[in-house]
Amino acid sequence: MGLIASSLLFIQCQQHGPSTQRKHLGFIADSALVVSARAEASQIGVSILRKGGNAFDAMIATEFALAVAYPFAGNLGGGGFMVYRTHEGLTGSLDYREKAPMTASKDMYLDKDGQIIPEKSTLGGLAVGVPGTVAGMIEVHKKFGSLPLSEILDPVIKLARKGVVVTKKQANRLASYRPSFRKVNPDTMLFLKNWKQHDTIKYPALATTLELILKEGRDGFYKGVIAQKLTAFIRKNGGIITEKDLENYQAIWRKPITFEYDNLKITSMAPPSSGGICLAQIMNSLEPFDLHKYGHNQTKTIQVITEASRRSYADRSFFLGDPDFVKIPMDTLISKTYAQRRMQSFSFERATPSQEVSHGNISLSESDETTHYSIVDSYGNAIAATTTLNGGYGSKLYAAELGFFLNNEMDDFSSKPGSPNMFGMIGAEANAIAPEKRMLSSMTPTIIEKDGRLWMSLGTPGGSTIITSVLQTILNVHEFGMGMQEAVSQPRFHHQWLPDTIRMEPQQFDLDTKQQLQNLGYQLDEENSPIIGKVEGILVMENGQFEGGADPRGDDTALGF
Repeated sequence: MGLIASSLLFIQCQQHGPSTQRKHLGFIADSALVVSARAEASQIGVSILRKGGNAFDAMIATEFALAVAYPFAGNLGGGGFMVYRTHEGLTGSLDYREKAPMTASKDMYLDKDGQIIPEKSTLGGLAVGVPGTVAGMIEVHKKFGSLPLSEILDPVIKLARKGVVVTKKQANRLASYRPSFRKVNPDTMLFLKNWKQHDTIKYPALATTLELILKEGRDGFYKGVIAQKLTAFIRKNGGIITEKDLENYQAIWRKPITFEYDNLKITSMAPPSSGGICLAQIMNSLEPFDLHKYGHNQTKTIQVITEASRRSYADRSFFLGDPDFVKIPMDTLISKTYAQRRMQSFSFERATPSQEVSHGNISLSESDETTHYSIVDSYGNAIAATTTLNGGYGSKLYAAELGFFLNNEMDDFSSKPGSPNMFGMIGAEANAIAPEKRMLSSMTPTIIEKDGRLWMSLGTPGGSTIITSVLQTILNVHEFGMGMQEAVSQPRFHHQWLPDTIRMEPQQFDLDTKQQLQNLGYQLDEENSPIIGKVEGILVMENGQFEGGADPRGDDTALGF
């Protein structure tokens, strides 16, 4: 119900523009809610909550269910980040981001002339980072799980054996990626078949892999039979991950980024994700401006968000990387004083060209094809989790015997500092490749408290657009009085320092506003961003009910009770 209605809202926005937005509520729940990229995953998460499981139990079930129902980004062969808030008000985060193999080297994707070798870091075995998803889920269960792992994984294994019905959007994606699959996989690969809408894809090999994880826990993936088969498969396809790489992998509990904006307390992911720091810096830059007065998606609002984003992304490209390898001036980057100092060069009279904006003086793009899910339970716990293979279907390399795709996260490093990766993000030495280093990310799972109480859980896929998509959704609710579904469904725009353009979802913005921005010197790009983000959000309403916002840009679904 929520998905169909939210799709209608999106159509209304396309037809009528932002000036005639209509109030619309998403899926409403009294006790617990799951929002994810596929109905099957949301249903399994809700089934765990109905059994009395908590948000963390439901997280594990939803994460693994996405590996079955949404192999485009859901995964066993990738990684991610999770931010949580317990019913006691305690916050924290988990880093289960992939790592570079032990034999990785700074110049591994460069030719003898020092130039980047095309597709070396994006397709096939050498693009694969050491996966973290399974370790992350086992770590969550060990710390917060309340149900036995067997109860959590049983419905996921049944789904894999029963199969998943192909949606229209999934059929289109599979068709568009088939040439890439063919480049790196044998002819027997499952996804080379011409899958159509309403077909059912069964995943028996993935079910067997999940059964071994259930039986042996973490070691069922990172040691033994799966580890042997996985590393042999990766090496056969040109990769360098070893059994020792898998055995050494550890998910890490990290202190999240926490900051205040008006009467909100915002908790988001710390490095190696850039999400929390960039979100804090942008919101600190915006706080002195009266966005509500300027109006939603109006010229001044777009202008000031663009300029704040421009400065934050410039800092991102220079300062941020794996905190276990580089020293990051976090306290300065998220301070209100620093943000306001960075905005001193901004004027409403003209755009600030990115060539005039370097990183700040203190004594990129990554994949668009990530996925996010948000969960709240009846006990008062909340999680926001973002997980990815990096590119759609990752490296396109499918471990058929094990039943899952492998990531191409190595492209999120700076293969050659100063050169853009496949999604246009410029990186510096802080994100250069090094053995066992985690690559920089933009993932921004975020939890917000208002007046000391849980208020929102949200996040999105979208690569470098993740941060600005989360930002605009928060502002849509806080500054412009929208509900969660309405906020999620709004047209979005994005600026990331370089390239120096405002990317806009096409035919979604007022013509006069676009002309005013161009007159001020802004370059607009409506060609390269038909979709910016697929936000999943949960809002605690004034009456205590939960509203789920499922992005109509995908097959996303909010379910609860």
